[in-house]
Amino acid sequence: MTTSQTAPSAVKILIAGGFGVGKTTLVGAVSEVAPLRTEEYLTRASIGVDSLAGVGQKNTTTVALDFGRITVSPELVVYLFGTPGQERFWFMWNDLVNGALGGVVIADTRRLETSFASIDFFESRDIPFVVAINCFHGHNTRTPDEIRAALDLDPHVPLLIGDVRARSFGRDVLLALVDHLMSLPAAVG
Repeated sequence: MTTSQTAPSAVKILIAGGFGVGKTTLVGAVSEVAPLRTEEYLTRASIGVDSLAGVGQKNTTTVALDFGRITVSPELVVYLFGTPGQERFWFMWNDLVNGALGGVVIADTRRLETSFASIDFFESRDIPFVVAINCFHGHNTRTPDEIRAALDLDPHVPLLIGDVRARSFGRDVLLALVDHLMSLPAAVG
């Protein structure tokens, strides 16, 4: 008896946002495997280069990517790629985005301006995305309408508010992205 096994289809999703908003945390919360992390300690060399404003006692940063996996079924696997948030590592985004079906922008209402580059990145490449507001320790200083206006989001872009440490919120964010992707008109080509 011969069985032919084929590799599962793969879907790539990019997780982006500013420095210290929770990208590494989200990938770790939803990945079924221990995520690959390329975190390094912040050093004195980053003084004057990286802004630590609003990130508390953060002492590490992603220098290349975070990687996680979710097996949806034997036929479908989702790969999560978290981008580095510091501007000096943004060059990595151009390689990481290749083949991405969609993206998640994680934002912090205390520092919404750190999300602008991620939103611009996806919009300029016509890559569908959702926005996940990470409420650190349950704190959210703005209403959804205020956030939408501050980020200048199109009305069709889904916006979710929660704690990225919670696996259930991460799941909801990814499902919102899938729903968003399915609601878009099919590309004709």
